[in-house]
Amino acid sequence: MLRFWKRLNELYGWLVVAVFGLIMQIGLWQVYDNYYLFHHTLDHSVLKYKPDPAHAAETAAESPITREMVAWLTVDGTHIDYPVMQGKDNVRFLNTDPLGQYSLTGSIFLDSRCSPDFSDSYSVVYGHHMDYGRMFGALDEFLDESYLKQHTSGTLMIGRNAEKVCSLEVFASMRVSAKESIVFDMEQENIRRYIHDHAAVLTVEKEDRILGLSTCTEANSMTRVVVFCYLTE
Repeated sequence: MLRFWKRLNELYGWLVVAVFGLIMQIGLWQVYDNYYLFHHTLDHSVLKYKPDPAHAAETAAESPITREMVAWLTVDGTHIDYPVMQGKDNVRFLNTDPLGQYSLTGSIFLDSRCSPDFSDSYSVVYGHHMDYGRMFGALDEFLDESYLKQHTSGTLMIGRNAEKVCSLEVFASMRVSAKESIVFDMEQENIRRYIHDHAAVLTVEKEDRILGLSTCTEANSMTRVVVFCYLTE
């Protein structure tokens, strides 16, 4: 009987070691995964390809960004300063960077149903929610009214050569289901009323074109954070 309990204790000890080792491996994998995502997120080295309206043709000629770039989006006071891509569908740039290479963090991209010149009365741009405010990781900050009021300005340079430069005015934010048809099915005639009725923050209402910036709140969530901007030339 003593040998039995001794053997059982040895097995228990090995089991504890095995479980601890498994937990360590999971922890190390999570650390590596976070490191990989952070260091493979589209960073601000891409800013060297940002078009200059005064010399846009020269910048575009040298840029390795693919011709699927339709604009450049900047929201002042945030990390949002990226090219805006547009594919034939809304899957193309989920895992493809502006250089056309595979990337888990993808690109900032315009909904494939929207006009690439942003002439629609309502357009939507998507981006992954990354840590440290990268990509569209800063959007949830706009759910705070004081933050939104301090970060209301931005710029949208439309076209690969920045043919048109528009000003952005951030005016509203909300959490919304990814299945909400008015927000994500481009129901332009109803979007103003929907924002009026459902915004978490709403500062001003105008008749200008509206640009929605959308990101997920967390992995596997159907909730989206959407920040709305007025677009003026």
